[in-house]
Amino acid sequence: MRIGVTGSRYPRPNQILDSLRRILIEKGATELHHGDCLGFDAQAHDLAASMGIRTVAHPPQDPRMRAFKDADEIRSPLPYLDRNRNIVAESEYIVAAPDGPERVRSGTWATVRYAKRTRVRGIVLADRTKTDHECVADCVADHPTGHLSY
Repeated sequence: MRIGVTGSRYPRPNQILDSLRRILIEKGATELHHGDCLGFDAQAHDLAASMGIRTVAHPPQDPRMRAFKDADEIRSPLPYLDRNRNIVAESEYIVAAPDGPERVRSGTWATVRYAKRTRVRGIVLADRTKTDHECVADCVADHPTGHLSY
């Protein structure tokens, strides 16, 4: 299965990476598509590569936050919105790891909303190291896994 990831430019905690590892195994991931930025993209790339999963980087046109990962395939740089939509279009499942609650001016949340609109299934991984009022969404705090599937 082709898995796409989107997430914070800040590194996510180990419990998020443990969840991503489980998802990659459970879904039988054969390919991981990421935005080649610092933070979760870079972490997801390293994890997938260590598991022998093929990696495809969709770098941003603006190189300031780029991780410059040595992916198996590197697409041409595009503006953030376009490359995020390409990640969704080329994925069968999206894993999101935002740094907080849904908000309008967030590339991660815009990607989740686009995936929902285009009916690409996925999951938003909640950072359980934060208090409940800082959780990704109210319903996530009550979900048994601490994550929100959509």
